[in-house]
Amino acid sequence: MVPAVAPATYSILLAHPMTLLREGLAALCLQDPQFRVVHQCSEGTTALQCIESAKPDIAVLDFSLPDFYALEIVRRQRNAHTQTRFVVLCARRDRRTVMDALRSRVSAIVLDSDPFDFLIESFGTILSGNVYVSPSIELNKLLNAEPKSAQDHSLETLSAREYQVFYMLVEGIRAKEIGNRLGLSPKTIDTYRASLMRKLGIDSVAGLAKFAVGRNLISNR
Repeated sequence: MVPAVAPATYSILLAHPMTLLREGLAALCLQDPQFRVVHQCSEGTTALQCIESAKPDIAVLDFSLPDFYALEIVRRQRNAHTQTRFVVLCARRDRRTVMDALRSRVSAIVLDSDPFDFLIESFGTILSGNVYVSPSIELNKLLNAEPKSAQDHSLETLSAREYQVFYMLVEGIRAKEIGNRLGLSPKTIDTYRASLMRKLGIDSVAGLAKFAVGRNLISNR
């Protein structure tokens, strides 16, 4: 008799600031014998350290991790040629957010509002070497959408860094903290802020927040 071959198992790191949600995801992942959760954390810095030391097969990162921007973690690890696949959990589905995530070379984008089955489906897709975008995101429609106004067009002209700074400013994060999350100096953040405000024709953070609210760019969390 040929001995049975044990199924492959894949290690998972979960990084999410909400403990109940994170532990719930861990419990659900462990119901599938293919997956084992090797580490859980709530901060981006800890997630980065664990990825570098443990090299999990899959890292599930909340888009809005405190203390370190999730897409910055992905970029750094891609540049270091880490083999870990990155799944980003995101509350927003606007064109610019999705494009920024894809340009950062994430392996998968899953929405917070998606059913758990989508997360497991994303694991199978990325482990086979493909990129997964939530079925809830109408990607083709999103990519082909035309800007509705001059300001919407201006939003498209922001660089990836400018958009990251814009996103965190409208979430109420101060320049110093933005710098910490992106590994940049406060002076550099001020330069990006001035540039993005000039491009958008907005002269205050309050104006940026109003602009973002009007386009559903601020998460409800």
